[in-house]
Amino acid sequence: MTTRIGILTVSDRASAGEYEDLSGPAIRATLNAYLVSPWEEVYRLVPDEQHRIEAELKALCDQEGCALVLTTGGTGPAPRDVTPEATAAVCEKLLDGFGEQMRAASLKIVPTAILSRQIAGIRGACLVINLPGKPKSIRECLDAVFPAVPYCVDLIGGPRIETDDAVLKAFRPKN
Repeated sequence: MTTRIGILTVSDRASAGEYEDLSGPAIRATLNAYLVSPWEEVYRLVPDEQHRIEAELKALCDQEGCALVLTTGGTGPAPRDVTPEATAAVCEKLLDGFGEQMRAASLKIVPTAILSRQIAGIRGACLVINLPGKPKSIRECLDAVFPAVPYCVDLIGGPRIETDDAVLKAFRPKN
């Protein structure tokens, strides 16, 4: 079974065509390195507008059938950074440990990681994770949390996601 994974880039400038989205492709490259099970990307690019982010998250989870949605951008303290608010508005459950772990990993590299507000949550049978907008930070954050992602997707009724153990070992409890 092919897992559908949403990649949602949130950026005023990239959505206006002022510059190329480098963050969405960074997520794609990371997933290509991690995953050995088949997956299909569903890509979206929106400006930093909460109603647009909410609408895309709902569409990716509900209509597109994504088991996982990774957002990038809009997680800082600037006035237009509203990705966490949009995520919280559409998710039934928040999973605080994801944001805590990503910030802890990033703080080992840069002191401004404390300004990051990324969160994660569940909408139906879809796990939504906010990532920072900087491509290098995306891999650092995913390295910190992705070992828990396949088991979380199992628990919410999604398809089995398999990783390349030589790159990143997913954790699943032994039965």
